[in-house]
Amino acid sequence: MKIYTRCGDKGYTSLIGGERVEKFDLRVEAYGCVDELIAFTALLADKLSSDEKLADFTTQLRHIESQLMTVSALFAIGKGGEGKVPALKDDATQILEQHIDQMQAQLPAITKFTIPGGDERMSLCHVCRTVCRRTERAALRAAAQHEIDCEAIIYLNRLSDYFYLLGRSVTMICQIEEIEWIP
Repeated sequence: MKIYTRCGDKGYTSLIGGERVEKFDLRVEAYGCVDELIAFTALLADKLSSDEKLADFTTQLRHIESQLMTVSALFAIGKGGEGKVPALKDDATQILEQHIDQMQAQLPAITKFTIPGGDERMSLCHVCRTVCRRTERAALRAAAQHEIDCEAIIYLNRLSDYFYLLGRSVTMICQIEEIEWIP
């Protein structure tokens, strides 16, 4: 099977279910942002995987990649595609919240805003956080015009919090000095 089909050469693509839409359809934008987030999440997991102290986070990130694939598929559902994609696991957001709570319990309280930087791994956590926020905004725009799985949007909202705390956790575990914002 060839990788190219020429079906999109005129600016249209198919959603799950066969509905043809323009490539700038808000649903396409939303799942495209998720695709970018998956790639950055994979890169982050790759960067963390070389440090045994960060192994649990690498495992979590690999699981998150899989959940994001489901989110992407949910955003790609068009007319006739209902029921063709499994829902996000019922406990997906709850698992993220547990990870967030565990990280937050280990971290010192912050008294000032921190700025990404000081270590490539921590900075990449913040790249993931900001891409996740953009993805959430794209999903909300799509949801304003189309039926979009609300649990997937909630998952993205929580995931950006996860990435923020992951960055702080990497900083603490790897003994990297946090950069504070001094206006």
